[in-house]
Amino acid sequence: MALPLALTMGEPAGIGGEITLQAWLRRGERVPPFYVIDDPQRLAGLAAALDWPVPIAAIATAGDAPAVFPRALPVLPVGGAVRARPGRPDPGDAALVIGAIETAVADVEAGRAAAIVTNPVHKDTLYRAGFRHPGHTEFLAELAACDTAPVMMLVAADLRVVPVTIHLALKDAAARLTRAAIVHAGRVMHAALVRDFAVAEPVIAVAGLNPHAGEGGALGREEIDIVAPAIADLRAAGIDARGPSAADTMFHARARRGYDAALCMYHDQALIPIKTIDFDGAVNVTLGLPFVRTSPDHGTAFDIAGTGAARPDSLIAALKLAPAMAARRREAALRP
Repeated sequence: MALPLALTMGEPAGIGGEITLQAWLRRGERVPPFYVIDDPQRLAGLAAALDWPVPIAAIATAGDAPAVFPRALPVLPVGGAVRARPGRPDPGDAALVIGAIETAVADVEAGRAAAIVTNPVHKDTLYRAGFRHPGHTEFLAELAACDTAPVMMLVAADLRVVPVTIHLALKDAAARLTRAAIVHAGRVMHAALVRDFAVAEPVIAVAGLNPHAGEGGALGREEIDIVAPAIADLRAAGIDARGPSAADTMFHARARRGYDAALCMYHDQALIPIKTIDFDGAVNVTLGLPFVRTSPDHGTAFDIAGTGAARPDSLIAALKLAPAMAARRREAALRP
């Protein structure tokens, strides 16, 4: 029997609980078996409040999940009762949120889970409880003892994007953009495309930073001084990186057919096209970890939490993508 996926609870005041319930309700749509690390009573109460027919089954270990999944949502107790209410986060829950992530990592590293899928967290609530990491990705990297920085990829049906700089003000993103950072992101995404997405010879389109890719220096020298040298480094390493290209012409349908993934210079340059193309179904993937981790490409949505209005599409896409990536990774490991 295939290993189940470990799904973390995320911020309990957000929509993670209800999209988890909906993902189980749609298990007939080829949603793979998963278990959620959460408070069983919280999920049972949420299902009752929404009048959704989701039986909750507390399990003792991840190994119990596949047999339970067809008839009930398997919940591995997180070890405490949640205090938050929908839309009203409580810093007292931070230890449970963090503990769910730690349990998921322990399960995947021990071979009890195939991959990790994380529900959205609320970083401000974690920070107020003393959490010292910028976010999920950095915490996962520490738990996995990674010696290089992981890379964020967003995946939709016909577009994959990686931003070199992420959660920075635009002026800071430009100031911190370096040749080394572009090369690192390009190398990690190339390796992941080959290993986790089975793209034999990836083509990576590299965006410029400035409008029209700088127009030969008239609109900025970053393309000349930083981006083009990084592309040359990637090509010297055997990676088919092309550019720098004007970002405003990279993402229409005909252009997308010319590459396997786009390497973008800052957050919105990557996320605007992918959310325009597939707002509800895009998936956040962390590259460079020793295990597969996916996540919905949205936040906690406190404004609609507890109403049942949240769509589970992105979580379901993350649940479907994770085992496919894990299987390709296993196959790659077996190849000579």
